[in-house]
Amino acid sequence: MYDPVQLRTFLTVAQTLSFTQAAGRLGVRQSTVSQHVRRLEEATGRPLFFRDTHSVELTEDGEALLGFARTILEAHERAAAFFTGTRLRGRLRFGASEDFVLTRLPEVLEGFRHEHPEVDLELSVELSGVLHERLDAGRLDLVLAKRRGPGDERGRLVWRDRMVWIGAEGLRVDPERPVPLIVFPPPGITRARALEVLEREGRAWRIACTSGSLSGLIAAARAGLGVMAHTRGLIPPGLVRVGGLPELGAVEFALLQGGRPTPASEALAAAVLSGGDRLSRPA
Repeated sequence: MYDPVQLRTFLTVAQTLSFTQAAGRLGVRQSTVSQHVRRLEEATGRPLFFRDTHSVELTEDGEALLGFARTILEAHERAAAFFTGTRLRGRLRFGASEDFVLTRLPEVLEGFRHEHPEVDLELSVELSGVLHERLDAGRLDLVLAKRRGPGDERGRLVWRDRMVWIGAEGLRVDPERPVPLIVFPPPGITRARALEVLEREGRAWRIACTSGSLSGLIAAARAGLGVMAHTRGLIPPGLVRVGGLPELGAVEFALLQGGRPTPASEALAAAVLSGGDRLSRPA
């Protein structure tokens, strides 16, 4: 009933929230993406996206289809791997941004390890800025991290979201006093964005907490020490959006290859891209 090619297109649109970006990632025309989505909507009898000239959002039925689509595609890929009999080997150094600590990335990696037990997977969890530096230095093979900002088009887009200010429930930022910030240390990309937008708007700020650990930042935020810039879809439990501050803009997460791709790195890249919807929500 559901064509795997159309399901993969659907998942890509859901991750990027853009028909144009989905077409670019899949290497097809935008009209082909629209056609695949339309055929899926005809097959389900339900609209899967709210879309206009400015935005694309999943409908409630689209959210429901995410899990079904992923399950169907995973079964399809397992069957293909079984009958082709290919077994990957070798060492694979994979770096993931701190942003994914509390997501379902472990499920994606567990599935990869199950499918490719002879690949020696080494995981590094760091700030996105650090991962970019280690990739450029040849110390990582594949990286899942934030793009550095507008104009950075390196790698394959996994998903896009907006950044927002978050803090403890009931926290209010006094407009007459410096904004208390909870931030990663340099070269944190989120840190740089927060300072940039505040300085552009002429808002005074002070550092209330610095930590290289996401759990440390979350603890400080829950204690009411200040506000932190964070991806909208990954707001941790116990924290809420805080208003009255400048807009932070969009954030994009991408997969970047170091050096020449290997069969192992391409297999993990495919697993991450197909499981992108599991990375855009807290576990």
